[in-house]
Amino acid sequence: MLTTQHADLSIADLLRGDLQLTTPPNIYFELQKATRHPTQSLEYTAFIIEKDPALTLQLLKIVNSAFYGFPSQIICIKRAVAMIGTTELQNLVLAAIIIDKFSNLPGGMLSMDDFWAKSLRCALISKELGIVLKSGHNDVLFVCGLLHNIGQLVFLRRIPELTRTVALMQQEFTDAEEISIEETVIGFNHYQTGAALAELWKLPDVITETIRQHTEPDANGPFQVTANIVKAANDYSRPTVSDYHGITHNLDLSAETLAMVMEKSQHQFEAIFRIFYPS
Repeated sequence: MLTTQHADLSIADLLRGDLQLTTPPNIYFELQKATRHPTQSLEYTAFIIEKDPALTLQLLKIVNSAFYGFPSQIICIKRAVAMIGTTELQNLVLAAIIIDKFSNLPGGMLSMDDFWAKSLRCALISKELGIVLKSGHNDVLFVCGLLHNIGQLVFLRRIPELTRTVALMQQEFTDAEEISIEETVIGFNHYQTGAALAELWKLPDVITETIRQHTEPDANGPFQVTANIVKAANDYSRPTVSDYHGITHNLDLSAETLAMVMEKSQHQFEAIFRIFYPS
């Protein structure tokens, strides 16, 4: 736990000397490596996952949920890979591992249940927006949305006293106002911190950049569209939002399409949230 005042604090300080933060999600990278080699079989991919029985059980619950709606029960990971594909399964693995990794932080100033509920909504809305906008990054938008606010958990784990100060000042402010408060109290914001963590873990650049570009947009970069989609989804997923029509983004969506995205995302959320994050 760090208690240094923000003038002496850096993002590197937060990410140094904490195995919980510095240890990357290794099963995810094993799966990535396996999929780069066409000769690797479904059996090998399943073997990697099945080394973790708890993860295996959780993934089978997800693929058998109403989220996918398969007509018959899937009873093994090999079949799950065949049905949803290796990329989709990698994303589910990464989501499950990171939620578990950060689910035991102390509550109070930030409810873990509320945090992961908002994050999963952001993930699902991001994915659905990507589909209707034909973004070309649908396969990764779910994870980008899920991890978009991961920097908040770094704050909570490493600088709880400063995080408490920020939480007391943040009421029903806009996202821009909350960022300003973080930068005033801590010296930097949670999006910069989350991007640094994703970079430390060597996650794909698209994940790192969609987090970083929330406050540092790159209008000409390769991830600009993805960053805009996730930023919009982050706003739509805020629990204080009662009228999402009042949120403006350059996504060129009709009110009817947006309503469809929100309704579908909510149905998906209800199908899988308690599997990812049991109460």
